[in-house]
Order: sequence, then C-alpha cells, then structure tokens
Amino acid sequence: VSTLVCSALLTLTAMRANAAENVTLGDLWTDTKLYFTSPLRWDPGEWFALAGVAGAVVASHQADKRVRNHFAGSKPVLDGKDRNSTRDFLPAGAALAGTFLAAQLTSNNSGRNEAYTMAEAAALSAVTAEALKYAAGRKRPNATLNEDDWRAGGDSFPSLHTTAAFAIGAVLAESGSDDFRWTRRILGYGIGVGTAYLRLKGNNHWLSDVVGGAAVGISTGLFMVNRTQVGVGSVTSH
Repeated sequence: VSTLVCSALLTLTAMRANAAENVTLGDLWTDTKLYFTSPLRWDPGEWFALAGVAGAVVASHQADKRVRNHFAGSKPVLDGKDRNSTRDFLPAGAALAGTFLAAQLTSNNSGRNEAYTMAEAAALSAVTAEALKYAAGRKRPNATLNEDDWRAGGDSFPSLHTTAAFAIGAVLAESGSDDFRWTRRILGYGIGVGTAYLRLKGNNHWLSDVVGGAAVGISTGLFMVNRTQVGVGSVTSH
C-alpha cells in the first residue's frame, strides 16, 4: 500500500476525533461497507454511467502516446522515478488541511464534518485505486515506451494523486450552501484538473490513468456528500 494511502487513513483517524460529536467509528465502518457494496444497489442509470466512464477511459487511451510525447517527447527518460509525488498532492492536501483548520479556528462543526468527509473520501478512493492498480499492473510512461504494458508489474492505472484530488475536490464542490456553489465547484474540480495536469506534465501517468482516477475520485466524493446530506449513519441506496 502506498504512502499516500497510509497518509489518508492516518488523517482520517485524526480528524474523526475532532469531527462533530455525531461522527463515530461505527459510522466509518458503515460508510465503508456501503461504499464497497454499492454496486449491488446500483440502478440501470448508474450502470449506464459506469459504461460511459469505461468508454471515456478507452477513448482517452487512444491519445495516451500523443499526450505523453507532447509533454515528454518521443524519447523520454525511462528511469521510473516519480520526483514530484509530494508536490503534486499539495493542492488537494491544502484544501483538506485548510478546511479543517478553518473549522477548528471558528469552532464550526459543519466545517469539521466537511473536512472529515474529504478525508474519508480520499481514503476510500485511495483504497479503490490501489486495488485497480494491482489488477491492471500497467507500467508508467516514465518506465516504458509502450502504452499497452498491462499486467506487467506496474502501478500506473489509475493515477492515485488524481483519484484523491478529485475525491477531495468533489466534496469541496458539492458541500455547503448553494450561495457559493459555483465558486466551490471551480475550486474543487479545479484542484482535480490541476493535479491531473501535473501528473501528465511530469510524465508520471498516461492520459487514461488520470481519466480513470478522476472517475473513481468524483464518484467517491459524491457518494460521501450524499451520505453526509442524508445523515451520518443512515443507509442510502448508493
């Protein structure tokens, strides 16, 4: 399990202790069970959405080599090193930490719950991304010239940074009152788009990696927002 996954889980544990009084470890367990069993309760529209995501990943895969060559050239350095891992997580990390600190300074329980929801979304989406990485085994563009090096012991698909950034960003975008909805959406989804761009620019991921990561992150973030809006500890259909 990557350092980013461990960090997300540790942050989640720390924030739970400082969240509103109605957030318990039982709620975390309930959320986890509902999240990983949610496909059992999907309706036809949700399965159709999944098919659309798969189509988007396949379509973006057709441009993988062109996008990599745009950023890294046709003969990139193939050392497999990710030199900007910490830097590329800073935008999402700053959004999470900033939300939590602002809530602490103003004693705002809604803000604390929002920060906790961000951390939970990041942790759950990170676990999902790690499972997909293991199953795909795709090599990164800084380790191979072949965009179809699947099941080769790699960890490229999906992008974990992009997944976590969109999970945190989606919670930021869709939480709170509607008074600042579009400002929140620009900031929240902008964090995800910016992170995806950094991962592509640094030649750490293929285009389809960040598209897949965005899908996992957004869906997880929206799942958590839905759980929060319905009520902590309540069972929903998603």
